[in-house]
Amino acid sequence: QVQLVESGGGLVQAGDSLRLSCAASGLAFSTYVMGWFRQAPGKEREFVAAIRWSRISTYYADSVKGRFTISRDNAKNSVYLQLANLKPEDTAVYYCAAGRSAVVTDPGWASYYEYWGQGTQVTVSS
Repeated sequence: QVQLVESGGGLVQAGDSLRLSCAASGLAFSTYVMGWFRQAPGKEREFVAAIRWSRISTYYADSVKGRFTISRDNAKNSVYLQLANLKPEDTAVYYCAAGRSAVVTDPGWASYYEYWGQGTQVTVSS
């Protein structure tokens, strides 16, 4: 049984930082692209960042480029998202996702991801 468990969300002020974690189990972690998506109230789920097994290939949404950093520890089956200089518009539920590397040709497309976590809430006050 595949499980993705996110943690690290919380309530912060604008300009603050947070580190989200996602622990994966039940899958061959090295063969999966790991991604982060987010969904704000009343909005569609959107791509945030993704990383391939090699850790060399990373992808970011324009809205977070330069502020967020994705990383992964293949030995710990974990992926992380470092959020810096947070803005109120970053408020959302953040989801971790896993998609098979051979399938995920465009890491920004949610439909390529096979497994999803339950989400962790990030709230940024102004």
